[in-house]
Amino acid sequence: MKRMIRRLRLGFLVGAVLCGGGGARAQSVAPFGPQSLAPLVRMVAPEVVGIAVTERNQAATPPRLGGDRVAPYLAARRSVAAGSGFFVTPDGMIVTNNHVIVGAASIVVTLNDGERYPAKFIGSDPLTDVAVIKITSPHRLPVIHWGDSNLVQVGDWVMAAGNPFALGNSFTLGIVSAEGRDIGDGPFDHFLQLDAPINPGNSGGPAFDMSGAVVGINTAIVSPSGGSVGIGFAIPSNAARRIVTALIAHGGVTRGWLGVSVADVTDASGGLARGAEITGVEPGGPAGRAGLMASDVVLRVNGSPIEGAGDLIRVIASITPGVKVTLQIERAGHIYLLPVAVARRPVQLGG
Repeated sequence: MKRMIRRLRLGFLVGAVLCGGGGARAQSVAPFGPQSLAPLVRMVAPEVVGIAVTERNQAATPPRLGGDRVAPYLAARRSVAAGSGFFVTPDGMIVTNNHVIVGAASIVVTLNDGERYPAKFIGSDPLTDVAVIKITSPHRLPVIHWGDSNLVQVGDWVMAAGNPFALGNSFTLGIVSAEGRDIGDGPFDHFLQLDAPINPGNSGGPAFDMSGAVVGINTAIVSPSGGSVGIGFAIPSNAARRIVTALIAHGGVTRGWLGVSVADVTDASGGLARGAEITGVEPGGPAGRAGLMASDVVLRVNGSPIEGAGDLIRVIASITPGVKVTLQIERAGHIYLLPVAVARRPVQLGG
């Protein structure tokens, strides 16, 4: 069955249909789970925001209208989308997804207490789908605490927060279902998979651990219907945090580059093995100048093991251009150490 990956921004024209229903009061989450998340929700709720984006549709050239008829036409060509975000600085810096704010004509942020503020764009990184916007408030704002996504384990409880269907702050509970998921969306895919229900409008919202630290940013779901079926994806906090720091400081991200094409390594049985095989070397690129060759297998970078092709791409991308790294490679059954000066990833590669 074909997978259907959906980003979680909720788009709608003016007007919405809201459906409500009653039900019995929820019992405890599970015999082995927390009896109530209310204290945790009270603690983190002020850190989460809803985002409304007004965007001008790119559909058509305005017809030949005169005078005041132009303005109504332009208004009619606007649509509204909803997403989520969270504060990372007390002066109003907010993290969200790039796909929430891309193409925005205006951005309005709604706080947990209902206050609304216009937001301005600070920077974005389409390759990782991370963006930063900012509001100006007369008071200091509550900020999240970053968690260490390297410590997250499959089976850990996680609470997803956001603005599903533009209803306002909502919270759902689940577990981390898997790590390191590649959904075919780009070279830096390495998502946490969650079964906490997330829906359109949850894009850019935080995924909290049970201490209230953010371990991921909700960004996509697998769904044939457009709603939650229990398979959602979050950008790990350690990857997101580096991007956010760069966006706040520079408005963009600079990445390292070796100038190679790579593939996963398979063992004799066809299973995946450690390392990344070099399948091509860019003439005149940093790897080529250093003597890296096709069929070499990169086993380690600065002593840290490389698990596969995607791992090598992510590790090199995180290194500042100009910095020299040591690659441990396997060539024709022998192990070598190869110093390489990392270059800047070309713009045409998307970063």
